[in-house]
Amino acid sequence: MSSQGTIKRYILIVEKTNSQNKPSFADIREYLHQHGFEISSRTLQRDIEQIRLEFGIEIKYDRGNNGYFIDQDSSIDLNSFLGFLDTVATADLLTQSLKESKSAMNYISFESEGNFHGSAHLKDILFAIRNKRKISFVHYNYLAETRKNYEICPYLLKEYQNRWYVIGKVEGKSFRTFGIDRIENLQVSTEVYKAVKNENPSMLFENIIGLTSAEGKVEEVILSFQPVQGKYIKSLPLHKSQRIVKDDKRALVVSLNLVPNFELNQKILMMGESVKVLKPIKLAKEIKKSLSLALKQYS
Repeated sequence: MSSQGTIKRYILIVEKTNSQNKPSFADIREYLHQHGFEISSRTLQRDIEQIRLEFGIEIKYDRGNNGYFIDQDSSIDLNSFLGFLDTVATADLLTQSLKESKSAMNYISFESEGNFHGSAHLKDILFAIRNKRKISFVHYNYLAETRKNYEICPYLLKEYQNRWYVIGKVEGKSFRTFGIDRIENLQVSTEVYKAVKNENPSMLFENIIGLTSAEGKVEEVILSFQPVQGKYIKSLPLHKSQRIVKDDKRALVVSLNLVPNFELNQKILMMGESVKVLKPIKLAKEIKKSLSLALKQYS
C-alpha cells in the first residue's frame, strides 16, 4: 500500500464509521467526496474489505439502522491504527517528494540530530511477537548504570516520543518495559511461549501518559492553560480522556481522567507558566515543589 490517496481514504472511512450515528454506504461515499475523493461503490466496498484484511479493523453493517460501524471488540486499537496510517502517509509523501527532486532533503529537518539506536532490532522483535518466540538481550539501565541479561516473552512494541520500547514478561512475572535503544546482543529464540488468554499489555497504558505505570486509581486532573497554549492543547490533546471544561479569552480549562505519573508531571513542567494545576491538590504541590527546586538552581 504505497498510494497516499489510498491511505487517506482508509483514514476517512475509519473516522466516519467510528462516529456514533452509524453512517450509510451513501453517507460514507459523500464524506469521501467532501474530502476530494470521487470513488465508485465497488472501490469503497473493496476499501472496507482491505481495512479488515490488512489491519484487523472490523467495519460491520447494521441492517436495522442501515449503517456501518466499527466493532471495537473485534478490532485492533483504533488510535494505534490511525497513528500508523498517518506515519505511513507522511513517509509516502516524503518518498514521493524525494523521487521528484533529490534536493527535497535540503528542505526537510528532523527533530533529532542523532540517529535512533536500536532501530535494527524492530523487525526481529516484531517477528518474535507475532510468532510467540522468546527473546534474550543485554539491557542497559540508565539509573543504575548497569547492564543485565534478560530473557522475556515479548508482547508489544510501543513508540513514545520518537523512541521504541518492547513490553514483555520476565519469567512469567508482570509486564516490564525495555527501551530498544538500550538493547544489545538481541537473540530470537526458537522456543515458543504461550500467551495468557485475554491478557492485553496495551491496557497498561490506557489510563496513563507515556510509559511509567503509577500506583493509585484513575482520578480527575484539571488543568488551566493560558489562551495561546490552550490552542495547542486543543489541537493535540494530552490524553484521549481530555474534555474541555471552559474555553474563553482568559483561559482554557480541561479535565483528564488518568493516573498521575512521571510523564504527566514532565509535560506540565515543560509548559512552565502557561499552565496551572487546579486539581488534584497533591499534583499541584508536586509541580510547585519541582518549580521551586528548579528556581533555586538560578539563585
